[in-house]
Amino acid sequence: MAEHSTSPFQRRYPPELRERAVRMVLETSSERGERFGAVTRVAGQLGIGAESLRKWVHQAEVDGGRRTGLTTEERARMKELERENRELRRANEILKSAAAFFGAELDRRSSR
Repeated sequence: MAEHSTSPFQRRYPPELRERAVRMVLETSSERGERFGAVTRVAGQLGIGAESLRKWVHQAEVDGGRRTGLTTEERARMKELERENRELRRANEILKSAAAFFGAELDRRSSR
């Protein structure tokens, strides 16, 4: 679960803590037959933000095939493709500018 944040207000939690917290929520939910309150309870026990834990559980369920959505691997691939797409667009703009510049230069030389 690669979650990158640039905000100084968000804490980074070690992967082991994330995995343990998710496991605790899933175990608690299966024992009681419901999830209501499990996330909040586990988050309080471990000193984790409830919303962070809720997102981790959601992503774990997607990764495990129990919920629809993009898996962690698919999200990483999507991010990589978006970055690559931005780079290609930037390179394309540079090439267009260069082609226009050299085209104008050739026109100028041929009109002499």
